[in-house]
Amino acid sequence: MYPALTAFYGALLGILFVALSLWVSMARARHRVHHGDGGHDDLQRRIRSQANFAEYVPLALLLIGMAEVGGIPPAWINALLLALLLARIAHPFGMTAREGSPRQYGLRGLGMLVTWAVILIAAVLLLLR
Repeated sequence: MYPALTAFYGALLGILFVALSLWVSMARARHRVHHGDGGHDDLQRRIRSQANFAEYVPLALLLIGMAEVGGIPPAWINALLLALLLARIAHPFGMTAREGSPRQYGLRGLGMLVTWAVILIAAVLLLLR
């Protein structure tokens, strides 16, 4: 069985990752920083947004893809993937919000909590399968 839903959302998430990478590269060019963040807070936040994506999304897609191939109902798979996509869109907006602002806590926190929940739910679904 081909994991069509995971492939579709994986493609969208791949495009989002490239967009995040370009976002980091533009800040690097503006600050003339080739390695690290050069002490620029905005660049560090962009770097961490991209890195956080790279740390969590592959595992989430792997677990969800295995769940899809393993026969978990498509409604569950679609819900997990949509939640993951929306969480990963929200997270960078929270990361770049003003320190201590409601937007920072709301979007960054929501992005991370939903990402963790998606991974946990997918893992539990696999264990119960």
